[in-house]
Formats: sequence, C-alpha cells, structure tokens
Amino acid sequence: MLEIRTLHDLRDHVGATLMPSDWVEVTQETIDRFAELTLDDNWYHVDIERAARELPDGKTIAHGLYTLSLVPGLSKQIFRMSAHGRAFNYGYDKVRYPAPVPVGSRLRLHMTVDKVNEERGGLMICRTFKMELEGFEAPALVAVARTLAL
Repeated sequence: MLEIRTLHDLRDHVGATLMPSDWVEVTQETIDRFAELTLDDNWYHVDIERAARELPDGKTIAHGLYTLSLVPGLSKQIFRMSAHGRAFNYGYDKVRYPAPVPVGSRLRLHMTVDKVNEERGGLMICRTFKMELEGFEAPALVAVARTLAL
C-alpha cells in the first residue's frame, strides 16, 4: 500500500501503477441489494433460473455500475492518506465494461496515476482504474477518473 500525506503527493507517482487491492467476491446477495437500491432489476442481474437457461455461462451478472461503485472502497486498499483535505469526485472521462462479471467472480482493483495538473483552483488528479476479473483476460472495468483536490 502506498502511504501519502495528501492527494497532492500523487504528483510524485505519475506514471506509476500501484499495488492492487485485495480480491472481493461478487455474490448474488450484493447484486440483489444493488438492484434494489438502484431500481435496476433487469432479469440478467436477479433472475437466477432464467440466467441459467439464457446466459452463456448460465449465471447472473453484476451491474456495470456496481463494479464502478467498488472503486472508492477498493482504492482505500491501494493508497492511504494521513491528512485528507478537501477533494471532490470531478467525474470520469471514460468508463468501459469490457467483460461481464458473473456471480461468484472475484474482482480486484488496479490504479495508475496518469497526470496531476494545476486546474480550477486546485490539483486535477487523473487516474486510470482497471478492475481485474479473476481468470479472464479482459478487465471488468476500465475507468479514467478525475478528482479535484483543493
């Protein structure tokens, strides 16, 4: 795990791919809870019997946005700050879901610091997050995140 004082210290790690997070298992319970919270109850997420009949692997698949929602929590396993100042999720330049995430899969997060620039009264930190899907060549998620640190 990378230990830094503030997000500003990520300037020293531009171009670096940091150690990944721990693995996390995607369970049907977490998929169902996410479906309930987001009101997205499409059958391929929650209908186990239909998925067994109609999906290629015979398993339900996690929501892409569920995979994206794991980024903040798993990134805490990649780096830790001792003096967390004000920072805002400014958004994503690009989010892609190259591979579906079947129930029972394991995911882990990788982070690369792309660039850190003075912008909008603070530092704009751009990072690429890749969610590795155990046993698959393609990642489950690739997202370019922008964070404004003041």
